[in-house]
Amino acid sequence: MSFPLDIVILAAGKGTRMRSDLPKVLHPIGGRPLLQHVIDTARELGAGQLLTVIGHGAEQVEQRLTGEDIKYVLQTEQLGTGHAVQQALPFLRDNARVLILYGDVPLTRATTLERLVAAVNDQQMALLTMTLPNPTGYGRIIRDQQGHVEAIVEQKDATEDQLRITEINTGILAATAQQLRDWLPQLSNDNAQGEYYLTDLIAMARNSGVGIHVEQPERVEEVEGINNRQQQAALERFFQRQQADALMVEGVTLMDPTRFDCRGTLHAGRDVVIDINCVFEGEVTLADGVQIGPNCLLKNCTIGAGTRIEANSIIEEAQVEASCTIGPFARLRPGTHLAEGAKIGNFVETKKARIGAGSKVNHLSYIGDTTMGSGVNIGAGTITCNYDGVNKYQTEIEDDVFVGSNTALVAPVKLGKGSTVGAGSVVTRAVADGELSIARGKQRNIQGWQRPKKK
Repeated sequence: MSFPLDIVILAAGKGTRMRSDLPKVLHPIGGRPLLQHVIDTARELGAGQLLTVIGHGAEQVEQRLTGEDIKYVLQTEQLGTGHAVQQALPFLRDNARVLILYGDVPLTRATTLERLVAAVNDQQMALLTMTLPNPTGYGRIIRDQQGHVEAIVEQKDATEDQLRITEINTGILAATAQQLRDWLPQLSNDNAQGEYYLTDLIAMARNSGVGIHVEQPERVEEVEGINNRQQQAALERFFQRQQADALMVEGVTLMDPTRFDCRGTLHAGRDVVIDINCVFEGEVTLADGVQIGPNCLLKNCTIGAGTRIEANSIIEEAQVEASCTIGPFARLRPGTHLAEGAKIGNFVETKKARIGAGSKVNHLSYIGDTTMGSGVNIGAGTITCNYDGVNKYQTEIEDDVFVGSNTALVAPVKLGKGSTVGAGSVVTRAVADGELSIARGKQRNIQGWQRPKKK
């Protein structure tokens, strides 16, 4: 845009109907606070400054959402939308166009707002409206006989005839900084709510000879605000379906797009298949041909081409190379790296573990603080004892090691290349290349032993 753009975001409300100690604008949609969605859109528009008006839970909001371009403005008393914008008035740049947004209306598209702001000049402000089959609860758009907008009437102040109007005010508008400086000080709270309505600016604009340009969004969800948990849930599902549709357009197979949740950013290659009830958080990248079974959680991870993740697995802050197999019921914790062709089976947990190419940890094992070479086989029930209650220690397993079932590797310890550990061993010192290590108590069989009987 060729002119400076200041954006005022109204985010001071308490959100009583959310019944929460968390400020309303910090409640999430798609894993991000409502206000973060609005800030992200504002940045997409190229705003020179973001004047965010806060009140209830101001300290929490400031701590949660930061940025050099955000200036927080405190509204100590919540006396209406007009009063809220008045708090930002001293900080507006003289030659700026000003867009007013709401911290609890998270999904307005940047393209919609661009059209709105582009219509603003010294002779014209801009208003975003919506036509609804049931306009109950919204302010109504009043037009003259020529169809020009001349005022907005709030629901509680409307006459019976005005209540039949289906075009409603979304609250989102744009004007010049000078227009706002001229009109905002003239606001009155002589209305049913006893508040200073921002909507009164429309009548002031008409009286000043300033035209009102109207835009409407493509979908009503763009301008829906969140006041309670039901509205939050409905908008969450709309947001998730949008993301699901975008992925399917790119060639991803979603077994059921209504049972899909992305609470971050998901990058997916060709021929990716995602089963039901999978959740993606943070930054997740899926290469070509990845298949994910039902009920999986992936967070801040990269999955290589052709890897298969079976049902009910959790992968967090891990890197997985191509052609691996994971799960079902596997958990890869932060710091895990699987080389190409590695296999992590059912009920296996890893943490800060580098698993070499083609190595297998098939079932019921814990591998932590470990470096493992290629071609290793870890038997069922094996654990690395990496923590003594105070400090963590490393286990090193070189190429082609075979570890029998039910084995404890007490770190720090090293298993040399091609070595073998017998089942049931507790290994406390290094095993050299090619050696067989058996570390278990000698078995005794006692003849004639009588099992105790209940008295």
